[in-house]
Amino acid sequence: MQHEGKEALLRTEGLTRRFGGLVAVSDVDFDILPGEILGLIGPNGAGKSTTFNLISGFYKPSAGKLTVFGENCTGKSPLTISRMGLVRTFQHGSLMPSMSVRDNILLGTIHGVRGAGKRRERAAETAEMLGLTPYLSEEAGTLPHGIQRLVSIGIAFAARPRLLCLDEPLTGLNQTEVANTLAVLEKIRDEHGCSVLLVEHNMKAVMKVCDRIVVLHHGQVLASGTPAEIRADKSVIEAYLGHRHAN
Repeated sequence: MQHEGKEALLRTEGLTRRFGGLVAVSDVDFDILPGEILGLIGPNGAGKSTTFNLISGFYKPSAGKLTVFGENCTGKSPLTISRMGLVRTFQHGSLMPSMSVRDNILLGTIHGVRGAGKRRERAAETAEMLGLTPYLSEEAGTLPHGIQRLVSIGIAFAARPRLLCLDEPLTGLNQTEVANTLAVLEKIRDEHGCSVLLVEHNMKAVMKVCDRIVVLHHGQVLASGTPAEIRADKSVIEAYLGHRHAN
């Protein structure tokens, strides 16, 4: 599948995952293009987390195909997929609370950067980009929630992935922190050409920052399109958004 001459960085075809008799995700098709921020949304229990775990290799699909950077990655391990350049964060943070911010970000350079000096340089550059330089010596677990969320993104982005997958990075953030994090995501995309997959409940933020949105409902794709198209989609309004988001 191509869009405007762009070959997808990631593509799912008929992706399905069963847990015993329960079908958590069924026949999911979507793709992520170079240089875009794609939102994956849906009500609780829609299959977002399962889909996220499937594309990052943490779950093996029961059926269907996963293609990452043009390679068939169906059933490949999370480490193999991350080393290819698809790096994810986790919903409850990926940081080591007792370590400094600097050492946390250094963790993210282990597989992507050779040499201690180069790794320190990359960590400093990443911290600068995310506004974390003042906190480099601080113990990560003592910092405000919004800063900890940025540290988690910093760990993932330190490897300079081609595709950064973020699992609810805005949870618990205030409006200022949300705006700050969205600006960071745009910077990552615009300055480093890194595409972003954003699984998120904050609809206002998703509508603001995403180029395209995929809506899951009962484990299937209900709709996909631009924020304007999703906002106007009657099936999405009925299933999820509610009329207050549609205006």
